[in-house]
Amino acid sequence: MVSLQQDHDLVYNLKLSSVGPGHVTGSDVVHDLTGLDLAMKLHYLKAVYLFTSHAAEGLTVTNMKEAMFCWCNDYFMTCGRIRRSEPSGRPYIKCNDCGIRFVEGVCDKTVEEWLEMEEDSRWNSLVYHRAIGPELSFSPLVYLQATTFKCGGISLGISWAHLLGDAFSVSNFINDWGRCMATLKANGSLTVAPRSQTAVPKPEPRGEPLSAKQVNHVGDLWVIANNCKMETFSFNVTPQHLSNFDDEDHGTRSAFDSICAVIWRSIAKVRKGFEPQVVTVFKKDPNRDNNNVLGNTQIIRSIKADFSVVESDLNRLASLIADDQDQGRDERSMIEAAVEKDEGLTDYIIYGSNLTFVNLVNACFYEMELKGENPKFAYYSIQGVGDEGAVLVLPGPPPQGSTVENYGERSYLVTLTLPEGEVSKLKTELKRNGLL
Repeated sequence: MVSLQQDHDLVYNLKLSSVGPGHVTGSDVVHDLTGLDLAMKLHYLKAVYLFTSHAAEGLTVTNMKEAMFCWCNDYFMTCGRIRRSEPSGRPYIKCNDCGIRFVEGVCDKTVEEWLEMEEDSRWNSLVYHRAIGPELSFSPLVYLQATTFKCGGISLGISWAHLLGDAFSVSNFINDWGRCMATLKANGSLTVAPRSQTAVPKPEPRGEPLSAKQVNHVGDLWVIANNCKMETFSFNVTPQHLSNFDDEDHGTRSAFDSICAVIWRSIAKVRKGFEPQVVTVFKKDPNRDNNNVLGNTQIIRSIKADFSVVESDLNRLASLIADDQDQGRDERSMIEAAVEKDEGLTDYIIYGSNLTFVNLVNACFYEMELKGENPKFAYYSIQGVGDEGAVLVLPGPPPQGSTVENYGERSYLVTLTLPEGEVSKLKTELKRNGLL
């Protein structure tokens, strides 16, 4: 175990160790990455789950690690390391049981005090993050940080290499750990099989994707080079906020469509003369198997507005974003084909190549359980967003007195990552529109 010093005092006394599968995975087991996985290699998902002192009562590091040994038996590819094929150099995961990096931390605030803080940068203190590289064979793909609070509460922070899978994969992953915590054993039927080389699809090119942007080759340090400093901030959207821009057509569109329409037009106003005409929309594939699937399976649609976004009404923008519109096209196969043209060696970004909206409203973030309790709060963001920015719309916590199964009036958490210089102007615009 390694102890580290923390530069700030929000979270301190960090200790690092590694946890891998309780059983040896086997020799020469590999998990091949699809073209879409490789298109995501410069992106990382960061998640935080906050639990009360009652949920964390009696929970020790030993308990957590015992469950992880079983849990990692099912998700052994998350414990592997990146290798390159010979002679092509295409990356793949060697399932060598090197482990997930486990981090322990301490915070002198209570969970309630943490939630009352306004600086979004504070969430980074609860998620230990390191990019993959420059030594690929030594870089963990997943970091899991457990932070104890003064009140006895706990946070679980996850840094996740997006090449492993999308936010729905992270949700399945952490929810299964909760189930392992409850039983201290893994369900043998859950084991996720690695992909073999023959299973990696080789799509035929059929047009260039608007949602993917090729970037300069990054080599073995998988970090994008932004042209400006990016800033992340978040805010809650209540039913009352949604009613502020309700109209006679509101019933025909979802809250996600409405929220994104307001943000799209607001960003267009902030960018004066450089309004985003093309946006990318991520949503869950309805054909996806919810259980224990690792992979990048979200539908990725590009949408182009052939009119002024600033002067448009919200209904028109929302109708473009809506799932049932034919103006958008699913570009997953095109992204796959673009990556495969160069044997997976060309570097791309997806989030932030255009202004990107991610629909996570139906993700099961609040189904994670400790001692039968769901998280008090769940937070997700993306590391490695391009200059155009990204917007995540997440489910908010269940109202007090309700449960995950019976939300009542639902709230939402919106997490935005944008160029630093746009943030204060956008907040002003969102307030003017009644969303903030």
